Amino acid sequence: MEDALATLAKTLLARVTEHGSGMADVVRERIPFYRDATAVSIAELRDSCTANLRYVFTALAEHTPPDPTAAAETGTQRAQSGVPLATVMAAYRVGFRYMWEKVVSEARRLDVPNETVLEATAQAMVAQDLFTHEMATAYNRRMTAQIVRQETERAALAEAVLTGSITDRKTLWEAADLLGLPTTGRYVVVAAELPAAGRLALDDIAAVLGEHGIRSAWRLLPELQVGIVALDSEDASGESYESLIKLLQQHADSRIGVSPIFDDLTQTGQSLELARLTVASGLPGRTVSLFEENPVGIAAVSAPAVMQRVAANVLAPLNALPDDERQMLLQTLRVWIDAGGSTTKAASRLFCHPNTIRYRLRRIEEQTGRQLNRPADAAAVCLALQVESSKQHGRG
Repeated sequence: MEDALATLAKTLLARVTEHGSGMADVVRERIPFYRDATAVSIAELRDSCTANLRYVFTALAEHTPPDPTAAAETGTQRAQSGVPLATVMAAYRVGFRYMWEKVVSEARRLDVPNETVLEATAQAMVAQDLFTHEMATAYNRRMTAQIVRQETERAALAEAVLTGSITDRKTLWEAADLLGLPTTGRYVVVAAELPAAGRLALDDIAAVLGEHGIRSAWRLLPELQVGIVALDSEDASGESYESLIKLLQQHADSRIGVSPIFDDLTQTGQSLELARLTVASGLPGRTVSLFEENPVGIAAVSAPAVMQRVAANVLAPLNALPDDERQMLLQTLRVWIDAGGSTTKAASRLFCHPNTIRYRLRRIEEQTGRQLNRPADAAAVCLALQVESSKQHGRG
């Protein structure tokens, strides 16, 4: 049986180039993708078919396991050319059927015994499984490498735009276009604190926003996930901006800061810094903070060294009080400010009488020498309190 099988295989091997060309023609006829030679040229397809047949026929002739090198090379090349994996799999099915038909036809011509034909068929089926597996493995390996490289390049490009390191306007527009962002319009920068090292604050956020027609590009930094978001330039009512804020609130795992709206990509680097400051000065109980909402907090974290000296100067007299009393007075002051200066609302939130709030506020005025009904003194106390809060939360 082995001699007959070897003879059959060697006969096929002698005409392998002809058979490879015929296989390529059948693949192009039966699989529409290959009719357009843009991704895979006719010559490239013929070479691939011939190489795969040569490895199979050689294995049959020499009674050795088939070498799937050609299949792995095909998988790599097709992934690189952008051919869908399902299309390549279909080509392998068509190709191996063509090969089997040639084996049967040649066996009949040579009057090869039926048992030899069965043996050749069995080995061809084994080769088909092996070659298809190796092709798919190599294809997926190549595609994975391409995706990783593309994502790395995209992330680096996004970082360059976000940090303002691209200063040439034409280059900046080209970078924005590659990121899928409009080159003109209205934008904001979003900065989100990472809930843990290496863990995204806004998982799959680009896809989430994209489903609502909002384009964006994101970059993961050591402590922040940052992104530039393009708003609808035709949206005079601000609906796209409101939609963005709502989506951020729905998907946030940590504090988020949003920069002011800007209309020139050259302002992206400055807007990133404003988004950072907005995160650092986040209002209590707010997941998403907007730059415009908390000017005192922004000022408190924008120049930490100076602000800490201001805070120390304003609040230093309270340090002479017992710690419990000092904390109670600071808490009362915070609640009173959050309540918009309303004694009644502050009392309700602290579960005490309004007169108790008034007494505590007078104690603060006595100790600090600042009158809370005077705008300049109130501003200084509010700023100092914001700095104190930021320091306690490790933001300053």
